[in-house]
Amino acid sequence: MLDFDWKNADCSIIGAENGLDVKKEFSLYKDRVSGIISGLYANKDKPGQWLAWMNLGYNEALVREINEYALSVKGKFENLLVLGIGGSALGGICVTEALLKPYRNINSKPRVFFVDNIDPDCINGLLDTINPDTTLVNVITKSGSTAETMAAFMIIADRIANKDNIVVTTDENKGILREIADDMGYKSFIVPDDVGGRFSVFSAVGLLPFALVGIDIAEMLRGVRDMDKALQNTGVGQNIAAQNALIHYLMDKKGKNLSVMMPYSGRLRYVSDWYVQLWAESLGKENDLRGNRVNTGPTPIKALGATDQHSQIQLYNEGPNDKLINFIRVARFDTELRIPELFRDTGISYLGGKTVNELMNAEADATKIAVTDYKRPNVTITLPGVDEYYMGQLLYMLEMQTAIAGALYNINTFDQPGVEQAKNYTYALMGRKGYEKEAEELKQKLSSHI
Repeated sequence: MLDFDWKNADCSIIGAENGLDVKKEFSLYKDRVSGIISGLYANKDKPGQWLAWMNLGYNEALVREINEYALSVKGKFENLLVLGIGGSALGGICVTEALLKPYRNINSKPRVFFVDNIDPDCINGLLDTINPDTTLVNVITKSGSTAETMAAFMIIADRIANKDNIVVTTDENKGILREIADDMGYKSFIVPDDVGGRFSVFSAVGLLPFALVGIDIAEMLRGVRDMDKALQNTGVGQNIAAQNALIHYLMDKKGKNLSVMMPYSGRLRYVSDWYVQLWAESLGKENDLRGNRVNTGPTPIKALGATDQHSQIQLYNEGPNDKLINFIRVARFDTELRIPELFRDTGISYLGGKTVNELMNAEADATKIAVTDYKRPNVTITLPGVDEYYMGQLLYMLEMQTAIAGALYNINTFDQPGVEQAKNYTYALMGRKGYEKEAEELKQKLSSHI
């Protein structure tokens, strides 16, 4: 099971000005947190609550369906190309980067590529590299109207003659992509109702590409289920998702409204990207549930240990004390790498005979101690290892943490009106039918801004 350590956010370590009396706060908030957790589980099966993601770990039928399809196409394709943006891509990138062998695309098949942006140079560069005839394309969008994803799909579909090269993940009954899939006879999987994109990693959105590249999705969901059982505990002292949600909420009240996610593992670097969307889109809201204007939400920041010790830690230590740092540690790396005993008569001879594993852990310990010396609050999540089981636990814990935090802020955790406005503006500027009035208004705005 994951371990969570909050002691460096406690006032006994970093002082009352920057820290919390954590155990006292757990006691003060125990009834509120207990009610939040109970409410989440009481409402998870109710339509319209957007909590169906809490059930995804238990969908054994979907695991069988996906594994059967993955087996049917095994060895037939050199490349897997995943088209999606935001929650339709970030979970996939995060997990495949963590669980597949580093640099596997050089020699292993199928190579996996994610198109999650619409830069023409990047897309053209990819299309110049891969053969469409030996590529399986998974296009992911629930609405089927996501401009970026559908533009990429139109470009790719124009180059693919065989419908068996395309598999669709979208809404079961409605939307443009559902219409296209049914008309063209594409194999399809479902994005379930009441599951938002940023909470969809354990649906077919994530599980399908994972299975296609050989990741054990059954083992991943076993990790989700075990974490879910642990997080059903309504006592904040025994619920690590509730603990970190409450610590973030209270630190925000102390002016520490930046949440840094800093894994000490190259394989976990994209956990930070996934977390940034989860935290920002869920908690950044203009109004609370009572309609009061609050403009709330801690800002997430991605970092990577040890790389960003050399780019960000100076600011964290000596700049504004407005951050809560989330370290992620790996207790056991898959491999060991020993440093040769070279250059014995130089200032780097102390490294010889040690391992890179030791160096990485020393870097993590040193950074944690240093930021604590500077009275910067920090917490640490430790994974026993990086595998399917513990990745399932980690991501599900962070999802639950986000849901609990949203309830503490008394905001709608599961909508994103600020994102929708920009989407609608894009439709108007690109000439989508029904947006003519908005297009004219936008042209006037753009003209006045030049």
